Formats: sequence, structure tokens, C-alpha cells
Amino acid sequence: MSGTLYVVATPLGNLGDLSPRAAETLRTVVIVAAEDTRRTRPLLTHIGAHARLLSYHAHSAPSRRDALLAALAGGADVALVTDAGTPTISDPGADLIAAARAAGHPVVVVPGPSAVTAALSGAGLPADRYTFLGFLPRKGPDRAARLAEIAASRVTIVLFEAANRLAELLADLAAAAGGAREATVARELTKRHEEFRAGTLDALTGYYAAHEPRGEVTVVVAGAPAPAPQQPDEAALLDEARRLLGQGMTRRDAARRLAEAFGVSRNAAYALVASL
Repeated sequence: MSGTLYVVATPLGNLGDLSPRAAETLRTVVIVAAEDTRRTRPLLTHIGAHARLLSYHAHSAPSRRDALLAALAGGADVALVTDAGTPTISDPGADLIAAARAAGHPVVVVPGPSAVTAALSGAGLPADRYTFLGFLPRKGPDRAARLAEIAASRVTIVLFEAANRLAELLADLAAAAGGAREATVARELTKRHEEFRAGTLDALTGYYAAHEPRGEVTVVVAGAPAPAPQQPDEAALLDEARRLLGQGMTRRDAARRLAEAFGVSRNAAYALVASL
């Protein structure tokens, strides 16, 4: 029988966030494929799991993926984990999942902690729609293009960044999106020194330029405000109203056409038509 590939979310920091289902899965699989075995081994020890640990990261040779697929083909259950949080969310593993599914092996997700959702939950910014962009390119046209995308976005943006580059990122965001744009920096989520700091991009840039951050960082940026509605040209409204009435259209129908064409309320359009 084919083995099952389990995609298991692990704690961001607080071990109490590991779900009973995730713990049981890690205790029963034969192999745990981990982004960094040094980070995962203490977790397995903590829950009394004795699976074989194999490293599987962005720079793993294709032979390591083939070995994991062979283990699945031989009937061994495999768990895929990342250093912290949910696998494949700005972390390696998508290719293994796709290959396992293509080979006919069951893929089961064991959901749990994610820095993206944790930061959104505490940011105080709209999260009904958002875009996750992970780590931005370090420099050059690709970085400039992403910054322009963030500046224009109407929805909330979530980013990851290394602590030592946070002030630079915030300064670049302020330059692209305007220093008044609201944002929240979420740092060391679920850990002892967890911090949520909200403010404008200018204020956050100044703070972190003066207070060097440490630990894991997630940045949540508010979407661009909607542009102010354009007021319709009154002369154009009057001209169109006269034209419609001149065609024999009733005042009611003319008001409806004006409202649709110029984006004014039906009442305002009817009042204008009635004044002629």
C-alpha cells in the first residue's frame, strides 16, 4: 500500500500551539522531512516522536525528493514540516507535494499555526482580502516592481523580512506608498517577546531605525485608500438631460439614464431633469 504524505503545521514558537492531531501524526509517521533538522529535532523530542529525520529544503538535491517518493511508494508515511508554521507558505515543499500527488500518494494536510494569519489577526487592519508576497527581492528592478505593486494595492499586504533589514524595508515602503500609509510590524509571534507595533510607515521606519529589532518579523501593510469620487461636470449633465428629453424620453427614463451614465443618484438626476 502507498504511504501518505502529511503536511504538518508546527508552532511558531510556543510549543503549546502544536495540535494533538499534529503531535499524533509526528509520532506515527516513519519519516519527517524537515527544512532544518536542528530546529525540528527538539520538537520531536518534546512530544516523544522517534521518526527518522531527513532534511528537505530549498537547496535539496532532486535525489532527496526521489528518496522521499520512494519511501512513500514503499508504504512509509512521511510528514513534511518547516522550521515553524505551515509548510510551503514562503517555505519549500510544494514540489514534493505535487510529485507525491502525481504519483498517486495521498496528501493530507494537518493545519495549524501560520505567521501570515497570526500577524493578520493582531494587526488591526482589514483581512477580508489580502495578498501575501513573502520576502521581497533584495534589490534591483524586481524589488522596485514589488514596491510599486504594494503602493497600488487596494487590499492588505503581508510580507516577511529579516530583522536586520526591517528598517530598510519600511523606508522603501514609505517612499513607494507614502509615509502616511498604515502598517503593523508583528515580531516574535507566540514567543516570550512577542510584539505588535502599529503606526504609519514613517513612524515605524523611525522607530526601527532607532531600535534594532530581533527575531522573526512579519509586516502587514494597509491597502491604498480608494480615490475620491469624481464630481460629474454639471454642464455635461444638463446637455445630456436636454438631449434625452429632446428625443421624447420621459423624465423618469431620462433620470435613470443620467444616473447610470454619470454615477449620480436617481433623486439628484430626476431633480435636474425636472428643473428643465
